[in-house]
Amino acid sequence: MKKILITGSSGTIGTRLSEKLLDLGYEIMGVDWKKNKWLEKIERKTIHLDLRNKKLVLKKLPKKIDLIIHLAANARVYELVKNPDLARDNMITAYNILEYARINNIKNIIFASSREVYGNTTKIKHKEEDVSIENCESPYSASKISGESLVYSYHKCFGINYIIIRFSNVYGMYDESDRIIPFFIRRGIKNKDLIVFGRDKILDFTYIDDAILGVILIVKKFNKVKNNVFNIATGRGIKNLLVAKLVKKFLNSKSRIIIKKNRPGEVVKYIADISKAKKILGYRPRVNIIRGIKKSIEWYIKKIK
Repeated sequence: MKKILITGSSGTIGTRLSEKLLDLGYEIMGVDWKKNKWLEKIERKTIHLDLRNKKLVLKKLPKKIDLIIHLAANARVYELVKNPDLARDNMITAYNILEYARINNIKNIIFASSREVYGNTTKIKHKEEDVSIENCESPYSASKISGESLVYSYHKCFGINYIIIRFSNVYGMYDESDRIIPFFIRRGIKNKDLIVFGRDKILDFTYIDDAILGVILIVKKFNKVKNNVFNIATGRGIKNLLVAKLVKKFLNSKSRIIIKKNRPGEVVKYIADISKAKKILGYRPRVNIIRGIKKSIEWYIKKIK
């Protein structure tokens, strides 16, 4: 598994993963429609194209690849509620990448999915087998369930081996989006209001290097663990309201914390059951939320103007 194609390589996970894989001696090629503004060494290895365009995908991407890691997606849940076309784009890009794999006889893919596929149920802690399409909460979760289904079908019909990773609230660096922790940090630095959607909303926040640890374990053990699904998170939950309070405290910020209602389409209570990843991969997350927020604040203060 020395030659790896990473879609979404200019994003948060893509940038950090590319960086770490290069350090480990892997040969990588990134694909993104945006320039990598963070690391020039990743940008030099990035092909810029629109993955919704199947002809360009088949024409411009390399033919000989050992493994595809498909991270590229429109990933902001509420944005896809407001504009479901973005969810359609996720489905199209997943299909085009699988077609690229099929046509070029590339037999291994890692597909990045999400905790959103579990939906809102009576459970808080979820195992990999807990997904049901009836619990689909949003166009975003539908796009990820659709992507997973396509992966399963291409495995059965065309022999493409897969690993599906369900991430949960990855944070830490290389992120200028409105994901909750980087958004709170950037606003807290400027003493702006921190808006929390849902007083009792509780989620499993994963520091970026723990997410990358899980991916690299899968890359290294792919042939032994292939055709599996793993939750890659921390196995612990924290209320979003407490996250806001911690960011404010560690920044010594004067920001006000404003609580609003939960937004439609979002999962409101989720903790990952990571026992399968622990048992099969030897996965052990290392950074708790306190340390993770502190490390993130340190990075953003240095990097974000």
